[in-house]
Amino acid sequence: MPLDPPLSSGPIIVFDGICVLCNGWVRFLLRHDPVGRYRFAAMQSKSGKALLSVHGLDADDPASFLLVEDGRAWTDSDAIRRVLMGLGGVWRVAMLISLVPRVVRDPIYRAIARNRYRLFGTTVCHVPDEAQRARFID
Repeated sequence: MPLDPPLSSGPIIVFDGICVLCNGWVRFLLRHDPVGRYRFAAMQSKSGKALLSVHGLDADDPASFLLVEDGRAWTDSDAIRRVLMGLGGVWRVAMLISLVPRVVRDPIYRAIARNRYRLFGTTVCHVPDEAQRARFID
């Protein structure tokens, strides 16, 4: 299934729009990404579900957030590392995450992701202000 042009240009982060932790992550990125490198799609949105599905993730019960960049998908700790490194500056230290083997870091990530509502709660999806609105896909 081909993606719409707005979904195929530039890095997109698909996040859980009702998860407190995930919304905090989006707010963090909005604050630390002044050039607007990353765009966002809530997994509950039409575009978010389409991106999850195209990249083999269950759109109804994803256990991971998704980064889509240059036609390629990253999930779990690799996605977090890549996003932080993409911010540049001091955030490039995130490359050190690679020193921990994926067989250790991904199960920790997935345990947190599976229990995110119980650990952090739920909320309404982040409502972007006027300046941020263009960075959100539907």
